Amino acid sequence: MTSAEKLNKLKAILTDAGSAVIALSGGTDSTFLASVAAGVPGLRLMAVTVSTPYMFSSEVDDAALFCLNNNIEHRELRPDIPAAVFSNPPDRCYLCKKEVMKAVTAAAHEGGYAFVLDGTNADDLLEYRPGLMALRESGVRSPLAEAQLTKEEIRAMARKAGLAVSDKPSNTCLLTRFPHDVKITPGDLRRAEEAERLVTGTGFPGARVRVHGELVRIEIRSEHFEQIIAPEVRMKLSQAIKGLGFKYVTIDADGYRTGSMSKTKEE
Repeated sequence: MTSAEKLNKLKAILTDAGSAVIALSGGTDSTFLASVAAGVPGLRLMAVTVSTPYMFSSEVDDAALFCLNNNIEHRELRPDIPAAVFSNPPDRCYLCKKEVMKAVTAAAHEGGYAFVLDGTNADDLLEYRPGLMALRESGVRSPLAEAQLTKEEIRAMARKAGLAVSDKPSNTCLLTRFPHDVKITPGDLRRAEEAERLVTGTGFPGARVRVHGELVRIEIRSEHFEQIIAPEVRMKLSQAIKGLGFKYVTIDADGYRTGSMSKTKEE
């Protein structure tokens, strides 16, 4: 199918749904899905963002602002998360997704919506993502994947639609910044978030901050190595991150890659 045919299929899926709740994370995929859904005549729509301690606060804010600007009904939920998740086990994504979708599904049932939708795309189905099992078990549908839309196609369509998130780097929750089987506190999460904000705000979008106790390991994309090793940039970042309470700051020679902190390949 061409991209245009896939988009038409997506619209047909949404039209047939009649009413739906979209799990809106604030990222490119779910925002694009909400944008298309908002333009489908007759579709009763609500977006729900689940806020957890290990989400980036900016993602929650982005989701709320998008809905406000596009006249989409929006709810923010703060469900109880299993304590086991904060021990960062290898199956954390599955455990979390089960609770998140339980909360979203409950909101959908309460409002009389027929379906719960999420932003999983066709490329995601090709990767190891334990959260996908939780989606299936919860009865959540993924219209972007059903329409066979890839990440590249979604970005191109979002760009054409003028969505600010079209080139937003993909992101994962803050738990992925820590090794598995390590007890993590809300304070740890906020420090990791702030450290990564300092790095990306310095001009390194898509970078990751990985936390090993008192040590921060910065993973950046290959095209940014020359810039970050400049003494004035390197020292400014190091001092700022140490100001958060970390003792050591390193730049990973291998650069950014998914799943570098994982016993699996989930992020």
